[in-house]
Amino acid sequence: MEYILHILIMIVIYIMLAHSLNLVAGFSNMISLAHAGFYGIGAYTTAILSVNYDLPFLVTLPLAMIISGLVAMIVSVIALRTVDDYFIIITLGIQIVLFSIMNNWMELTRGPLGIPGIPSISILGLEFDNKVLFLLLSLILAGVVFFIIRNITTSPFGKVLKALSEDEIFTQSLGKNVYKAKIISFTTGAMIAAVPGVLYAHYISYIDPTSFTVMESIFILSIVIIGGMRNLYGAIIAAAFLIILPEALRFIGLPNNVAANLRQIIYGIILVFMMFRYSKGFVLQQKI
Repeated sequence: MEYILHILIMIVIYIMLAHSLNLVAGFSNMISLAHAGFYGIGAYTTAILSVNYDLPFLVTLPLAMIISGLVAMIVSVIALRTVDDYFIIITLGIQIVLFSIMNNWMELTRGPLGIPGIPSISILGLEFDNKVLFLLLSLILAGVVFFIIRNITTSPFGKVLKALSEDEIFTQSLGKNVYKAKIISFTTGAMIAAVPGVLYAHYISYIDPTSFTVMESIFILSIVIIGGMRNLYGAIIAAAFLIILPEALRFIGLPNNVAANLRQIIYGIILVFMMFRYSKGFVLQQKI
C-alpha cells in the first residue's frame, strides 16, 4: 500500500510539472529545457528556509514561487529576444547554469551533499507526515494548479497565447504585445513549477542536484508531448503512463543479469509505439 501511495504522489507531482510546462510549451509555443531548474528552485528554497530558518510551509511556498518567478522573468527578458531553436538552446544553457549553482554553491545548497532533514509539512497544526495525508494535499494543490491554468488559457490572455503559437507575426499585427505575453507565460509557468518542487522536497525530506538535471527537463517535456500540446487532460494520462510503466516493467520475470537493460529497451520501444499511435497526444478532444 505504501508503494502504491508513493507512485500516486509522484504522478501528481509530475502532473503539476507537466501542466506548468504546457502553459509555456503548449499554449505559448516556447519549448523550454529549463523547467527542471525552476522545479529545483522551488525545492531548494523551501529546503533552505525550512531547515535553516524553521519557516513553515505556508511561508516557504509563496517565497519559492516568487523566487522562481523572478529568475524566470530575468531569463525570459533575455531568452525571448531569440526564437525557435535558439530559444531552446538558451533554455538548455539556463538549465545547466541552475544545475551548476545547485551543485557548486556549497555554502547555500551544500552542493552534491544535498540538504537532509527537511521537515514534513505542517499547516495550522496539522502534520502531513504520512502518505495518505500528503497525497490528499498534493491532489488539492494539483486541482488548484489545473484550475489556474485552465482559467488562464480560456481567458482573453490565453487566446492571445494560442494565437501567437499559431502565427506570431499575425498576432503582433493585430496590436497584441507578443513579447510581453511570452514573458508573462514563461514567468507564470516557472512560478507554478516551484509548487511541485516544494512538495517534492518535503515529501522526500532530502534533495540534491541530481533530481533537477537536463534529463529531468526532457522527461517533463516528454509528458507534455505525449499527453498532447495544449491538452491538460492528456498530460494527466501521460504523467501516469510514464511513471507507472517503468515500475510495471519491474514485475516482468526477466533474467537478473540483463533485467535492467531489457527494461530500458522495452520502455523505449513502448514509447516509440505510443508516439506513432498517439502522435497528437492521448486525448484529442479538449474544449479549451
